[in-house]
Amino acid sequence: MHFIGQLVTIGYVAAVVFAQLWWLLLVAPFVIYPFAWSGHLFFEKNKPPAWSNPFLAKVCDWLMFRDILLGRIKL
Repeated sequence: MHFIGQLVTIGYVAAVVFAQLWWLLLVAPFVIYPFAWSGHLFFEKNKPPAWSNPFLAKVCDWLMFRDILLGRIKL
């Protein structure tokens, strides 16, 4: 779910830049949350880390995205 959320976030940012609606970039960090939180709450049955440390959770999302793209984490 995190990987899908990151892809949607990238698509969102690309669409905002293409449409030149710069103020909508403020929402970009939050696009992933419905995907990530549903994964944690419904599949893993645990509390999303973003509830306690949102900045660290965002950094970890991007690191996990990178590792999936590099094949270090298998889907």
